[in-house]
Amino acid sequence: MRRAVAPLLAVTVAMVLADSAVVTLALPDILRHLDTTVTGVAWVLISFNLVLALVAVPTALGFSRARPQLLSAVGIAVFAASSALCAVAPSIGVLIGARCVQAVGGALALVGCLELLVALYGERRGLATWVTAGVIGTATGPVAGGLLTEAISWQAIFVVQVPVAVLAVPAALAVPDVPLPPPDRHRPALRPNLTLALLSAALTAALFLLVLLLVDGWQRSPATAAITVSVVPLAALAARPIARLFRPPHAVEVAVGCFLVAGGLVGLALLPSAHLAWTVAPQALVGLGLGLTVDQLTSQAMHLRLPRVEHAGWTIGARHLGVVVGLAILTPVFTADLQDAQVPAQEAITALVLDAPLPAQDKVELARSLGDALVDQQGQVPDLHDAFAATTFAPDDQAAADQLEADLGEQLERAATRAFRDSFLVGAGLAVLALLTVVAPPWRRRP
Repeated sequence: MRRAVAPLLAVTVAMVLADSAVVTLALPDILRHLDTTVTGVAWVLISFNLVLALVAVPTALGFSRARPQLLSAVGIAVFAASSALCAVAPSIGVLIGARCVQAVGGALALVGCLELLVALYGERRGLATWVTAGVIGTATGPVAGGLLTEAISWQAIFVVQVPVAVLAVPAALAVPDVPLPPPDRHRPALRPNLTLALLSAALTAALFLLVLLLVDGWQRSPATAAITVSVVPLAALAARPIARLFRPPHAVEVAVGCFLVAGGLVGLALLPSAHLAWTVAPQALVGLGLGLTVDQLTSQAMHLRLPRVEHAGWTIGARHLGVVVGLAILTPVFTADLQDAQVPAQEAITALVLDAPLPAQDKVELARSLGDALVDQQGQVPDLHDAFAATTFAPDDQAAADQLEADLGEQLERAATRAFRDSFLVGAGLAVLALLTVVAPPWRRRP
């Protein structure tokens, strides 16, 4: 029973938490396919995290009145059904509504799987499995979403979740003898949950904004972006073995992790060029910080506190509220910076076109096509390839046109990199705030 059921429950935990960011690389495709706005497509990401943050604690309270196996199975079934609805959503409104329902089912599944894993593995190992699965899911969500979007479609992100969830429903019901939570109650652990929320807000810059920079700013494919950001989950997995070598105190480990996340985000803010290799070291720092902090903070927030599911709900709520706050803070910053960068970028494009060794008639035709592209894609980093494809160049001038297109691409990449700089620095500031909550003196004296 334990060998067959427990891994499936752990995969379910990872899958639900991966959904907080799994659609990040699919957002441009969703925008085009459902013919919506940038604000509308952003709510595909925001709605799941917001609803999960709001319902995590209330759903956990329900586990004191019903069998954990039943509520877990219901939550997983709701998650499966809403995932299927997401895959066939005909409009952005239906997709956002399905994501909200998906979050409710996910909340039930998350807190329920904790109780079931503890029943199968015991307190210590069950909690560790639940926490580790959550960290892996959070870190690998964008990677999985990007690969599925590139290989199949954005709908495949939700389709693949359905069979896993369907298999997990009978697995949850098959777990025997899960006692109801004890009546004892402890207050939520304020400091680790606050640190977890601030750190989650900071990690949003790495897990969300970096993906946008790669896909929308540097015009990389979703698959290329997914492979690039795989550095974060790989580094997160390496963090625990490294920590075991040095055996630092828990507070020191969390403080170092917050510092690494802040340093990695500063590194992303100061990228010298749009070459993907420059992102590897900063991502590694962020991944190491993620691996050193999230599991430790979750364990601290739940240590010796009853009922266990209620405090698990608080940690889930803190993490996803942090994601929403991070999106709310960072999105206006980078959109405003993109807007501010538009005029200098247009001036640079004009200068490059005027200086290009092309006939005047070709320059006029190309300038008209480029102007239309800039107007149509206002508020985002434009893709100028179609403008060049719509312009007919003489064979002798094609090499000069190709060089001009490459120069314009480099100019736009530099502009996009600068436009995201302030957002990454704000994310680093959030990580520093998380660090301050760790190193601050005790908020009250123990009796």
